[in-house]
Formats: sequence, structure tokens, C-alpha cells
Amino acid sequence: MAKLSANYELMIVLSVAKGEEDVQNLWAKFKGMIEKNAELGEVDEWGKRKLAYPINDETEAYYIVANFSAAPDFPAELDRVMQITDGVLRSMITVKE
Repeated sequence: MAKLSANYELMIVLSVAKGEEDVQNLWAKFKGMIEKNAELGEVDEWGKRKLAYPINDETEAYYIVANFSAAPDFPAELDRVMQITDGVLRSMITVKE
């Protein structure tokens, strides 16, 4: 693994349309990807919340905030995978100072 060089924060908003099990499977997929390529820090599952505005006709979603340390190339790959995964309504990765 490349040198752990930066700290990141991931916020992911998952669809609850297919149920709680689907949400947990999606999060397990991304968590596993992070653990394989980075060092996972604190994870804060906010749970099911009402969206500020409908996304894809959905009014509720499951929110998760996770901190991780990784090489600079990993967040782009994680973001790419989240963009093409059904069930991910929104995601954002930011660099933490």
C-alpha cells in the first residue's frame, strides 16, 4: 500500500427504497473497499433521515459519515465506484486538514 498521506471525510447518502438490508450491503461494499485500500477511522452512521429535497423521487435516505487516511489516488477511485453504483443517491469526499 502507498504511503498514507492525507485524511479524508466521506459522506454518503444511500437509497432506502430497497430496504435496510440493501443499505447495509452497500455500506459493507464501500467499507470493505476503504479497509482494503486505506485506513478507516471513525464511522458515524446517522441513519435514516428525511432529505431536504427529493432525489430520484425518494424523500428519505440513509446517511453515513466516515473518516479515512489514504494515498492521494484512492479517493478518486472510491468516488468513481460510488458514482456508478445503484443505490448511492449522493456522495462527497473531502480532504480534512
